[in-house]
Amino acid sequence: MPGYNVEIHTHRIGKLDYQVRALTDRRQYSDPDGEAERAGVTAASWPHFGVLWPAGVALAEAMCVIPIKGRRILEVGCGLGLSSLVLARRGADITASDHHPLAEAFMRHNTDLNDMAPIPFRRASWGGPDNGMGRFDLVIGADVLYEHDHPRILAMFLALHANPVVQFVMADAGRGHCGRFNTQMQMQGYTRVEKRVSFGGWPPGAGGRILTYDRTTAA
Repeated sequence: MPGYNVEIHTHRIGKLDYQVRALTDRRQYSDPDGEAERAGVTAASWPHFGVLWPAGVALAEAMCVIPIKGRRILEVGCGLGLSSLVLARRGADITASDHHPLAEAFMRHNTDLNDMAPIPFRRASWGGPDNGMGRFDLVIGADVLYEHDHPRILAMFLALHANPVVQFVMADAGRGHCGRFNTQMQMQGYTRVEKRVSFGGWPPGAGGRILTYDRTTAA
């Protein structure tokens, strides 16, 4: 594809295989029309959406068993959309979202690779205005506390798009920002459960956490 190189990987999630088109490496950058720059995506962070990080695989595994009946679900920072693929194949009401200008095209290509119907996608900037996509019963995300300001703006985004009774499930790679996010979520009325998991990847056996935040009444 013009401007960047891609490759296709096969990932076994649960008992099923998923094909995912990803960038070949983490050092690519292509923004000939300035669309990424206008969206606030820096050259250094540009390729992050196109890499399937170990936390993303761990979140997809968790989505194999999470209850989905009657729940409107949103994936934030979906990147290549593996977790959304898993949920869609299970018949979930899933919407994928990301602020990267190429995420939707990669998401669409990955549904095609897996012979699946297109998954609804919304371009969503956490710090931007309400884009009208409504509220959700379950929100999920992998490695979404990447930058120093992410705990605050992600919590603000959830305040806009989470139903009063809601669950947020996050695969956290331990980048050091989780404590401030926990404080923000507690202020919004959430309780938290943590589960240590092995994320695989590099270094071998690298650990992380699946964090589940529940709010059972309106904040």
